Amino acid sequence: MVDIQSAPDTRNIPLTKVGVKGLEYPIQVLDRVNKIQQTSCRADLSANLPHHFKGTHMSRFVEIFHRHRKDLSMPRFLEMLKEISVELNAESAYGELSFPYFLEKNAPVSGLAGMMSYRCRYQGRVRGTDRHFTVSVSVPVTTVCPCSRAISDRGAHNQRGVVTVELELGPFFWIEDMIDLVEKSASSPVYSILKREDEKFITETAYDNPKFVEDVVRDVYIKIDALKCFPRFSVEAENFESIHNHSAFARAEGGWGSNLKADR
Repeated sequence: MVDIQSAPDTRNIPLTKVGVKGLEYPIQVLDRVNKIQQTSCRADLSANLPHHFKGTHMSRFVEIFHRHRKDLSMPRFLEMLKEISVELNAESAYGELSFPYFLEKNAPVSGLAGMMSYRCRYQGRVRGTDRHFTVSVSVPVTTVCPCSRAISDRGAHNQRGVVTVELELGPFFWIEDMIDLVEKSASSPVYSILKREDEKFITETAYDNPKFVEDVVRDVYIKIDALKCFPRFSVEAENFESIHNHSAFARAEGGWGSNLKADR
């Protein structure tokens, strides 16, 4: 059959990225406890297109992704992008994958188990021998406002927030470890199921550990920086304020591969 995509194009305009966007697919990722976790993702896959090609072969992105869907560990993700670049005769290949990562989590007092969902994202780029890969994990948390607690005669306002950590891949790490690091930096973790004794415990624990978004970001930053294993990383916290009609947020960037820190 005629291959129109491979026909020559005379407009002399190379395209930076062409591919598929919003591909929803079941995948498998590594799980520290269960070894493998079944989840589903939304994927964007693309490659550059030289000026002399009319189009790319869109089906090949899905073919290659289908072959790799059962082993999308962090290093294997880059191997998949390399395969895309070779298959499509492209200099560069790009991929972004977002998916929920589920953990069974016990309530702090009753011990009741429930499933928590954490939003994760892989982003990768392959160009010849140059490879770039980042992982981001978004962790819901609870914070209690230190100012509200200091000035109020009764109680203090608290809110749910999300802390997002983005890490440039160095050595292998478990998503669970990063979730644990973030949760320990907030006023309190968030749970999917709580009985009254759990709610009492969490309310009092958070009240005894008030934090601004700035505090959370700095505490997470210190813990990641102490690992000395990520070339670059960023930490961002957003609080969905309970007494304001807006969110509060803070961000810091760093890593042993850069001299970045907040405002420096």
